Amino acid sequence: MKRTIMTLAGAVVSVLTLSALAMAQEKEAQVEIELMTYPEIYAAIHEQGKTTVLVINGGIEQRGPHAVLGGHSLTAKPQGIDIARKLGNALLAPIMPFSIAGGHLNPKTPGSVNIPGPVFAAVNEAMVDSMVVNGFKNIVLMGEHGGGQKELAEVANKTNAKYSPQGVHVFFCSDFYAKSQNEIGQWVIANHLPPSTHGGIPDTSLMMYLGGDAWVRKDKMVAGDPVLPPGTPRDPKTPLVNNGIRGDPRPSTPEIGKRYFDIRTKNAVAQIQAMINAASK
Repeated sequence: MKRTIMTLAGAVVSVLTLSALAMAQEKEAQVEIELMTYPEIYAAIHEQGKTTVLVINGGIEQRGPHAVLGGHSLTAKPQGIDIARKLGNALLAPIMPFSIAGGHLNPKTPGSVNIPGPVFAAVNEAMVDSMVVNGFKNIVLMGEHGGGQKELAEVANKTNAKYSPQGVHVFFCSDFYAKSQNEIGQWVIANHLPPSTHGGIPDTSLMMYLGGDAWVRKDKMVAGDPVLPPGTPRDPKTPLVNNGIRGDPRPSTPEIGKRYFDIRTKNAVAQIQAMINAASK
């Protein structure tokens, strides 16, 4: 009974937190295309100078027994809103919900959705084509999920070559994922926490910060297979845990999640501004 009450209380706090965040965001200029009318989008582009659009790819995959599968897409939206507002000249396209996740397809950990690489690339190329017709001058492809980073870079290069003669540029923001993961990974190690990758401290902390108990089952957090230092072979005598986690999410906190959130926004904004400035010269 006590556990049920605590769970309900945590859920209520999470809902109130998300509601407060939503109310605060509503007071700022709307940047989500799917929540705008076409006259509002037209005015944002042609009258307010919001000529940049962010196209962020999320994903649906298992993230260990403690975290909901939609984490990549769920966290991508508030992160994209923050990045768009920090840029000041951008709107956020609807989050692309699926990605390349074939490595996570397993009947023992059900729920993951995989989009083959060529299909993933084609969908993102179609999204770029749509945003060009919509009138955007800078289109930024981003991946919240590890799978698909190479494909996004290739699509950006291909479509930029196609559209740059028309004065439209397509970019791939790699720092949103790779550089940010490296930074938070170094911070984790520097603070004597267990190294983590999939479903570990950074992923779980971000979900705790943004979604609380609605996204993370704290009572289900367990250690996964350890992340070994580069070049260190795995001890074959140690059986694999195989629970979908690389590292140990148990030290995760919302405070670490906010740190990771801020790192990702900082890196994305800096790289996007640098790429746009370079293309305009």
